[in-house]
Amino acid sequence: MGNKQNDKLDQSMQSLEKKLPDPISKFLRWLRTPSSRWARIPMAILLVAGGIFGFLPALGFWMVPLGLLLLAQDLPFLRKPTTKILVWIEQTWTKLKRGRAKS
Repeated sequence: MGNKQNDKLDQSMQSLEKKLPDPISKFLRWLRTPSSRWARIPMAILLVAGGIFGFLPALGFWMVPLGLLLLAQDLPFLRKPTTKILVWIEQTWTKLKRGRAKS
């Protein structure tokens, strides 16, 4: 089951990468490689910690989900909820874009 969740998370992340600007997409792809674990985990922890103080200037609450998304690469118990949220966000975004296009 863990492998199935990992595959779903990878598919969702690849879908997200395709929608991001090229430099950000390349950086995210590098962060997700197993050899980048030494950079991914501290960055994820810093993003979550910074997101907690999102009410301060230059920080934002957007940092928490991004940090959790990166941590899900290394913490199996985060994969399923993170994948569900990522899929929900993608579906909601697609519906919003379609709604705007029809208007």
